[in-house]
Amino acid sequence: MITTKGYAAQSAETDLAPWNFERREVGPHDVQFEILFCGVCHSDLHQIKNDWFPGIFPMVPGHEIVGRVVKVGDHVKNFKVGDLAGTGCMVDSCQVCENCKQDLEQYCLEGNTQTYNSMERDGSSPTYGGYSNTIVVREEFVLHVSDKLDLAAVAPLLCAGITTYSPLRHWKVGKGHKLAVLGLGGLGHMAVKFGVSFGAEVTVLSTSPAKEEDAKKLGAHHFVVTKDAEQIKAATGTFDFILDTVSAAHDFNMYLSLLKTNGTMICVGAPSTPAEISAFSLLGGRKSVAGSGIGGIKETQEMLDYCAENNIVSEIELIDIKDVHAAYERMEKGDVRYRFVIDMATL
Repeated sequence: MITTKGYAAQSAETDLAPWNFERREVGPHDVQFEILFCGVCHSDLHQIKNDWFPGIFPMVPGHEIVGRVVKVGDHVKNFKVGDLAGTGCMVDSCQVCENCKQDLEQYCLEGNTQTYNSMERDGSSPTYGGYSNTIVVREEFVLHVSDKLDLAAVAPLLCAGITTYSPLRHWKVGKGHKLAVLGLGGLGHMAVKFGVSFGAEVTVLSTSPAKEEDAKKLGAHHFVVTKDAEQIKAATGTFDFILDTVSAAHDFNMYLSLLKTNGTMICVGAPSTPAEISAFSLLGGRKSVAGSGIGGIKETQEMLDYCAENNIVSEIELIDIKDVHAAYERMEKGDVRYRFVIDMATL
């Protein structure tokens, strides 16, 4: 076994603290890499606090992982020692169901294996995430990372990036479309970057007027303060798509009113309480509410390659791991521009 240093929550009532544990030895199809940087996702906080479902403890969070390969199994073909590598939100799937065969491992019909707070395919070994110094992942779920970009700023692409890239690609959002991005946080700022890069006319919808300057710097063409009734009235019926990145409770019906006929509101945020949607909000314009998870491995690699070619990375604040609780507190207040990333050299 590989002795590993990490930060873990021992229960939903305790804070993260140093914890040593063991990872499996590198098998014939595995890649081991030293973790250099790990992004901090809002879902890390949700999961260590059991906000969504009962967790598997001790829990080592982290699913925006980049580092350098230190060992490969005998049958590994696409990675060698010294390569830069990354792993996102999943580390395995059944690989044989209808969805997996279509490169949609994120929707594996048997359930994919999450990078942490999940069980390996053996059903008995918990997975532990990227708040640690090393990880072992089967080759099919390891991604190539370009050396052209700031590695720390690449880490959030593996969740915040692909979570926004995938739906924009699936709905073919681009030139000629009016896209609204609801919420300018870790997900929202990436949605703005991709939407603009794909050629859409992008508007940021935010409760915070103070974010207008940032939105414009990120490339957004317009900004609507959602607490301003006049601005909402002016925006009614104007968008082809709304990419909803908000993970707190909010009024879906009001936002649906901003869509054009046949418009679609795509949910990628995950509030812990169900939304209330009036049938009339949908009937009045043949509107749709849809959801999207992360992307499959093939699409995630496509996104990383696109980012390398187009010089797209996340806006980050690099932190020491000892400061992760302070980062969580700031994240809950929306006080981050726009993603915390842990420098794992500080572990």
